[in-house]
Amino acid sequence: MKVLLAAINAKYIHSNLAVYSLKAYAEKFGYKAKIAEYTINQPLNELLGELFEQKPDVICFSCYLWNISYVKALLKELPKILPEVRLWLGGPEVSFNAKQMLAEYPQLEGIMCGEGEETFRELMEHFEQGRPELDKIRGIVFCRKTDGKIIETPPRQVMDLNAVPFVYENLDCFANKIVYYESSRGCPFSCSYCLSSIDKCLRFRDTKKVKEELQFLIDSEVPQVKFVDRTFNCRRDHAMEIWTYLMEHDRGITNFHFEIAADLLSEEELELIGKMRPGLIQLEIGIQSTNEDTIREIRRTMQFSRVKKVVKQIQERGNVHQHLDLIAGLPFEDMASFKKSFCDVYALKPEQLQLGFLKVLKGSWMHEKAEDYGLLYQDMPPYEVLSTRWIAYGEIRRLKKIEEMVEVYYNSRQFEYTIELLEQEYPDAFTMYEAIAAYYEKENLDKINHSRLARYEILFAFIEKSQIRDIESYRQSLLLDLYMRENVKRRPCFVQEIQITKEEARRFYEKEAQEFHYLKGYEQYGRMQIRKMTHLEWIGGKLLLFDYQNRNKLTHQAAVYEITEDTGEV
Repeated sequence: MKVLLAAINAKYIHSNLAVYSLKAYAEKFGYKAKIAEYTINQPLNELLGELFEQKPDVICFSCYLWNISYVKALLKELPKILPEVRLWLGGPEVSFNAKQMLAEYPQLEGIMCGEGEETFRELMEHFEQGRPELDKIRGIVFCRKTDGKIIETPPRQVMDLNAVPFVYENLDCFANKIVYYESSRGCPFSCSYCLSSIDKCLRFRDTKKVKEELQFLIDSEVPQVKFVDRTFNCRRDHAMEIWTYLMEHDRGITNFHFEIAADLLSEEELELIGKMRPGLIQLEIGIQSTNEDTIREIRRTMQFSRVKKVVKQIQERGNVHQHLDLIAGLPFEDMASFKKSFCDVYALKPEQLQLGFLKVLKGSWMHEKAEDYGLLYQDMPPYEVLSTRWIAYGEIRRLKKIEEMVEVYYNSRQFEYTIELLEQEYPDAFTMYEAIAAYYEKENLDKINHSRLARYEILFAFIEKSQIRDIESYRQSLLLDLYMRENVKRRPCFVQEIQITKEEARRFYEKEAQEFHYLKGYEQYGRMQIRKMTHLEWIGGKLLLFDYQNRNKLTHQAAVYEITEDTGEV
């Protein structure tokens, strides 16, 4: 019996922890399954061909928002080329409407609902030995062959998280991919838009086991480990023990990503975080809104005053990337309220600000309240908000355009000096990004894919047409931003003249190749190699040297030195 666990990921760099956990748990009991990972960017015909070549008896698809449309398309085509194959689904996107899915897709045999390890193990036993009968397996919905009736079995009790095997003992399958890790399941909060709030049985993996597994990943020099815990720091002793271990055993390579509630962080935790190597951890903090009525209505626990204090305290140490989230389309949040939420969070200057849009997930409380909120959303995944009683569709469209400008000109970290300067020309940051978005639309730039260099040129053109007086300051700041990130060969059109002479550059690099006054660590390179690996430029009346081998761990900006007799780093 050949059973295939199929994962269709959003990107190649992603991996699917769920299928690896199911496989590893079943193997503890002697049952073998094979994993096949694909992406939604692959042509459907390509996947059909690859699945056909595998000649599976059973295919189990892991279903999420981003791949459910793709899975549905495969369900229609697979029985045509593999008429005997048994098709099963599992995952959050099918756990809450399993009966409806089976009714719509008669090709399906069944669906695993909720936590899957033990359910999959029993299904493997059924596939290979014909027992137990499907109606004896908890946590599934299936179509009975005898009469076509759809049967739903009782839900399964949650399992001990320590019983789930470590899935990364062989890292060959995860080369060039993000490694996901789970130290807890469930969530202590009840946010109405989130499915995690349904699982109230919060469980933790034993920290001794966690530390052993993380040590393996550290020793293997995995670039990034992303914890999938919904609120990693909801239990202080658990978070402190793991963070302390990571700091004490850090080898300077692996980055660990955590989703946290910032207002829960204690002074002890903040002190520990402040001691960590820059880039050891990064924190994702879901603020969602600063409107107190909205926070209360979505059943969220969040004190923005405390979050604000914590974010700034972490930021002062300059060693942790902070990613703050907002959600547009929440109840009681109109355009004016969202603008305030945006400005409140933007003022904290996080390394990244994600402007997201409400997804109305089946099974969530938000889905139940949709009519009360006048909430209209797309029928197709990802079920994104179209309008509510408080915000119109046209306003959602405006926010979409602003979101794109925030991604390009803020989250990219490629325009830091220029954006900071430009903010002073507007009453607030929201208005500034709205103006840039309007310029893109007016010039029909919003329908084109632009190169990085083109983004600099477009921003300069926008500034020129905005009747800003001191254009030269922006020319210099854009040039600084450009060379802080890119050792470009083609100069942007807004600054074609080369201000540093070949003779000046030759003299500097000849001297530096002998003294290594600025470029420590370049001693093994010759003058021409050093010149190719760095850049020398007059900007704002200063001669600056950009060092691309030494970058900021959080922003990826090059180290930059002002070339003077009394040397010093800028």
